[in-house]
Amino acid sequence: MDIWSWICELPESDEWNLSNSQQILPLASSKNKNSETRSIELRAERVRGLNSEVSLTFSICFVGFPCLEEKESTIWVSDTCPLDVGKLFLPLVLRLLQEIVSRSPAAHDSSTLRRWQLEKPNLQPVSWILDSYSPESFSSFFKLIFLMHLFWLCAWDSSSEVGSFYFHSLLAPNIDAFTCKHAPVLRSFFIAIGADVEHCLMRTFGYILAKWLILRDVEAGIQNLTHIPSKNLGFSYAMEAHGLWVLKGYAPVKSMKCEQSFQGQNSDFPFVIQATESLLKYALAHQQLEAVIQLEYTVGFHENYVQVNARVDNLRLHVVKLGFKKDKDEVLLEEKYFPSRIRMWVGPEAGAGYVGGLSLGRSTDNLEREMENEKILKGVFENSKSLKVKAMEKKTTRAKIKNWRWDQDVEGNVAIFDASLCDTTTGVEVAMWKPIVNGGEIKVDFRNRYTGGGRGFTKSGGLVVSGSECGGSVAWRMSKEIEGSVLKWRIGGKIWVTYLANNVRTSYYETRCIEWSDEVDLPIIPSQN
Repeated sequence: MDIWSWICELPESDEWNLSNSQQILPLASSKNKNSETRSIELRAERVRGLNSEVSLTFSICFVGFPCLEEKESTIWVSDTCPLDVGKLFLPLVLRLLQEIVSRSPAAHDSSTLRRWQLEKPNLQPVSWILDSYSPESFSSFFKLIFLMHLFWLCAWDSSSEVGSFYFHSLLAPNIDAFTCKHAPVLRSFFIAIGADVEHCLMRTFGYILAKWLILRDVEAGIQNLTHIPSKNLGFSYAMEAHGLWVLKGYAPVKSMKCEQSFQGQNSDFPFVIQATESLLKYALAHQQLEAVIQLEYTVGFHENYVQVNARVDNLRLHVVKLGFKKDKDEVLLEEKYFPSRIRMWVGPEAGAGYVGGLSLGRSTDNLEREMENEKILKGVFENSKSLKVKAMEKKTTRAKIKNWRWDQDVEGNVAIFDASLCDTTTGVEVAMWKPIVNGGEIKVDFRNRYTGGGRGFTKSGGLVVSGSECGGSVAWRMSKEIEGSVLKWRIGGKIWVTYLANNVRTSYYETRCIEWSDEVDLPIIPSQN
């Protein structure tokens, strides 16, 4: 479905025969149970105005759907012809982006994004991407944007029949568009367009995937039509800017790898799923992990070596709800996954021979324990010849346990920052915990985890960590010969999220994880100052 190439190959104004003023691109087609063909088409049509000016109109047409009253939806009308291949169609891209942003789950209560949608945004980011990347790369970017826009037309504005057709015949065969395969183009676009628009696009991205994953579990048909990509669905990218390495990642929770899961069952009816738990799982499926890992680095130049230092500057993890309903009385809306373990790594590319040594900035913690001993000796004198003596000994041990335990480690020349969420009562690591251990239950109590003074999360259920909480920096000493070059370094993260009951009564428990990795630049260039 190479839509962008088809658009760019449309005839120019003087070559387009007015008697055949319509060009059609079939996007998908299938036959229903009655062997009737249904299809969705993209149509480009030349229209002559009142002043004999010719414009180009793009429409989505629904063929073979008797349930629809309107069979056509206009998505863009160009300025007057003649048509020039390429940049004339940038307003089409911008129009699609504006529609996606305005209808995103992140934009319905944002006045800033509404202004962006109403105003005429700058075309420069899209134009720059078109000039910087090959037609094939921009075509994959446009395909993703077009599929997201079609979701609102087919699965939101139309009937359930059209929505089902979209998921089966359009989204399922093109599900690879929703992976990190197209990261370079999206990364450049997000850096140029800003974080607000990025959040809108990625939450629409996650909302579509969440609906597809739910439907995939309910209907066997989609499983037969397509395979699940070998990599997790979602998107991540890394960049270097102003002395920072930044890794951003987005993933619907349901697309993440399931590490362990547990659900208590009624012994009389082992295969019956309670209605409350079905609703709970449906609510949990509409959640997305959004992560920002931010590392600060410095480069020091010495007489015989160059030293690179890195430390965690900021870590932000949020599990956001992908939806539009805001009912304060709905208890299930307060049930969310929460981060339970974080593993980040950074270091030179594999096989780098210029690194002489790696030093860590945090030692293994030996928790301090306070010991109290108390001895009591009691003597009793009676009229008898014997002396009665009673002895008592009391011993108390106190240990300080934090919500998060931070460690540093190495793997080759790569430095690792590892954090685990621990239960403050038992000391058990939540990501590794299992409800039943050797026939006995070890309880981990994380109810009401978003309230109170001892909570380990923000009020919204996220986690924000500053560099001072993660220990000191790590340092690499490298050969002086690399001075003046720009190196490629690896950065990555693996994040676990866990669900435990917060306010509802349920035995359902689950831990999922996802891993991202990318490359960033490390300029070894002395400052002119």
